[in-house]
Amino acid sequence: MNSATEHQVNTGLNRILLCIDSTTSSRRLAAFVRHLATEKTQVHIVGVLENARAVLPLGPLAAFNLSAAHAQLLRAVKAGCLAAHECLTASGASVDSEIIDLVKDGGDAAHALSHEAQKWQADLMVLGSRHHRGLLRWVERAASAPVLKIAGCAILVVPGQCERDWSGRPQRMLFAIDGSPASLEALRIGSKLAAADGLLKAIYVVDRAARVTDFVPLSVLQDAFVEEGKVALEKAREVFAHSRDAGGVMLDAELAETELSGDDVAHAIAREATRWQPDLLVMGTHGRRGVARWMLGSVSGRVAELTQTPLLLVRKDDSR
Repeated sequence: MNSATEHQVNTGLNRILLCIDSTTSSRRLAAFVRHLATEKTQVHIVGVLENARAVLPLGPLAAFNLSAAHAQLLRAVKAGCLAAHECLTASGASVDSEIIDLVKDGGDAAHALSHEAQKWQADLMVLGSRHHRGLLRWVERAASAPVLKIAGCAILVVPGQCERDWSGRPQRMLFAIDGSPASLEALRIGSKLAAADGLLKAIYVVDRAARVTDFVPLSVLQDAFVEEGKVALEKAREVFAHSRDAGGVMLDAELAETELSGDDVAHAIAREATRWQPDLLVMGTHGRRGVARWMLGSVSGRVAELTQTPLLLVRKDDSR
C-alpha cells in the first residue's frame, strides 16, 4: 500500500476524472486511481451511457428492443459507478459521481468526456480500452482513441487485457522519450508517481526501418537518429535529476531500435513494454500539430491500441 512518504509527494494530478461505461472493469480502474490518490485528491466519477442504437447500429433490423437495451446499459453503468465509488472510499480522496446519458444529451462518448474534463478542469482522465479486432474495433475506439486527441489533460489508459494489480504506487515505470518538450514534461510528471524505491527506465527508439520515401542513405539516417537519441536521453537524465527528490529511485536510460523492415516506433515501444514489464508506460503527447517528429499523437495513439500495459499520456500544448 502507499506509504506516508509517497502520500506527501505532490504529483500535480489532484483532480481525477474516472470514466466508466457499461463494459468497463470499474473496480480495476478505481484500484489504479486509489493508489494515485491522496487526501488532497478530488475524484469525479463519470458514467457514460451510450446510445444503444450507435453501439448496435444493426439492432432495429433484428427486432432489437432499444428501450430494454438502454435500461440494461443504464443498470450496468450505475453498478460500475457504485463499485468504483466503494473502491475509492478508503483512499481519503473526495469522491462524487454523475451519469452522462448520450441518448438524452446526444453526441458521442469521446466529445462528452473531453467536454466534461475541460468543464471540471481535470488534471487526469482515467479510462479503459478494449483491443477487439474486426467490426467491433471501430465502434469501441470511440471511448478511447479519439479522446487522446481532443482532451485537454493527461490521460491514463488501462487496457482491458491488463491483469496487473497495483499494491501501491508504480514500482517499475517505462518512459518513451524523443527529446521534445512533451516527452520531457511526461518524465517530470510521471516520475512523481513512482514508489519511493521504484525503478524507472527511459528509452529512445532509433527508427531503423527503411522506407521508399527516404532520400538519404539509411546508414546516415540511423547515425543521426542514434546521436539524437543520445542527446534526448541525456536531457531526460537532467530533467529527472531536477524534477524530484529521487531518494532511492534511479533512472536507467538506453536506446531501443525498430526492426530493419516492417516495423515502426509504436511497435518497438509496445515490445519493450512487453519485455520489461513495467507497471506503467509513460509518453508525451502534443496539444497541436507541429514539426513531424515521431511522437506527435499518432504514435502515442497507436501505442494505446497495441499495448497491454497501462499507459499515461501527458499533454504538452506547443502553443504555450
